[in-house]
This record gives sequence, structure tokens and C-alpha cells, in this order.
Amino acid sequence: MPDLDPVLRLVPHLLPFECMQATFMQRALLALLLLAPMAAAMGVQVVTFRMAFFSDAISHSAFAGVAIGLLTGLDPRWTLPGFGILIALGIIAVQRRSSLTADAVIGVFLSAVVAFGLAIVSRDANVSRDVQRFIYGDILTITDTEVWMLMGMFVALTAFQALAYNRLMLVGINPVLAEVHGIRVALLQYLFATMVALVVAFAVWAVGVLLVTAMLVVPASAARNLARSAGSMFWWSVAISGTSACIGLIVSAQEWAGTATGATVILVACLWFVFSLIALRRRRGAGRTMRR
Repeated sequence: MPDLDPVLRLVPHLLPFECMQATFMQRALLALLLLAPMAAAMGVQVVTFRMAFFSDAISHSAFAGVAIGLLTGLDPRWTLPGFGILIALGIIAVQRRSSLTADAVIGVFLSAVVAFGLAIVSRDANVSRDVQRFIYGDILTITDTEVWMLMGMFVALTAFQALAYNRLMLVGINPVLAEVHGIRVALLQYLFATMVALVVAFAVWAVGVLLVTAMLVVPASAARNLARSAGSMFWWSVAISGTSACIGLIVSAQEWAGTATGATVILVACLWFVFSLIALRRRRGAGRTMRR
């Protein structure tokens, strides 16, 4: 694969912090700057379609996917997204063919994947120890190969969003109306579920299973408070996730902090959410004042 060093050497010039002199920090920043916009883009639709519970089920399926890889000797980098995609497609398939509500179907799948993952892990103590790093995540250990995988995913997701964004929004708002307009609703739903599963799989490396849903939901929720349109919500979400990734990585590397990178990134995003609530309240207050 091509060498990433020319790109990594730019990082200390753009962010002249002492911690950014280390190659592993530069690689982690590049990975986060690829991953954060992807999570933000999918998060807008997850929040708009009220699918936060769906992303939670996929993130917990990652736990079982990693366990399967470790037990069978396969690379968890492949079993993790593979099993996640299988669960995502299964949820959509059952949801489309069942009279159950969406949250009931997701709840059944979530229970099944968690129980399945625990059952696998409980059979082997060595697997249990190896799974720990996927629970908490560690973006600082990401490799060049994984960064190139992120780049490929970034290109694929950008193309998907560019081609399907408006149609996805219509499907999320009113599937029947979307079908009337000739949109292939089932295909879009399956493609969307697959993309969510892939983004979740990559996000597990950065923030771990426990915080994956937050990486999708928090920036998009903050963006919804700040935005005045669906388009601006998308760009606000990307900006919030990107700045949270940069600030969280730098802060976590400081001696006075010494916190986990993934957790710090999410905490910065949560501060953005608090700010968005304050901004929303002031905007509504100003609107009421003008009406008077």
C-alpha cells in the first residue's frame, strides 16, 4: 500500500502541539478525521429516522463479531463488520415482514447478539481478555492498513450520500410517498442498514462498543438544535464531529488529562450539545420577543 508518511508529516505543521509529533498520534488524527464525518453523516439520518436504538443493536453485534473472529482464528477486522451487516440486514428484513414495532424487533436482535457474544466469550478466557480492547476502543493503535480501509469506506459512503441523501430523507419521513415517487424503498433501507453497520464497525476501533452510538447520535443531535434546515444540519453535524475528534484527541494526550481518547472525544461532543441547547433556548426566546 502507498506510504502515509507524506500526509502524516503535514499534521505537526497544521496542529503545532507537542503531542502531535508522535507518528501514532498523527495516524490517529487522520483516522478520526475520516471516521468522524462518516459517523456524523449517518448520525443525521439515524437521529431524523429515530433509529438510535438500531445503531445500538449494531454496535453490540460488533462484540459478538469480534468474539467469532478470535475464536475461529479469522481477522476480527473482517468478522466484526461482516456480522454487523448480517444483523443490520436481519433487522430490516424482519421489520419489513412483521407486524411488530421497529423497537420491538430491534430489542429482540439486541438481546440475541448480546447473549450470543457473552456465550462465545464465556467459553474461552483468552478470548475474554482480547475482547476488552474492543469494548473500550483504542484509536491510538490503528495501523496504516486500517487507515487505508477507512479511506476506502469514506469514498464509498460519500458516493452513497451524494446519490441517495434526498431519497433517504423522503423514505425516512414517508415510505409510502417515496414508493409513489418511484423510489426503491426496500433497496435503500438495506443499503442504509449496511452503511450504518460498516460505520459502526470502524467506530468500534475509535471509541469502543460502549460509545459507538454516542459517536453517531450526539453530534447529529447538537446539529439539529443549531440548524435551520436539513442541509445545514448535515454540515453542522460534520463540523461538530470533526472538531470534537481533534480537540478530544489533543486533550486526552495532555499530562493533566490522561483520559481515554474515545471517551474524551465523546465528552467534547457532549459539550457541543450543551452549547446547542443554550443557543436553541436563546433563539426561541428572541423569537418570542420579536412576536410581542
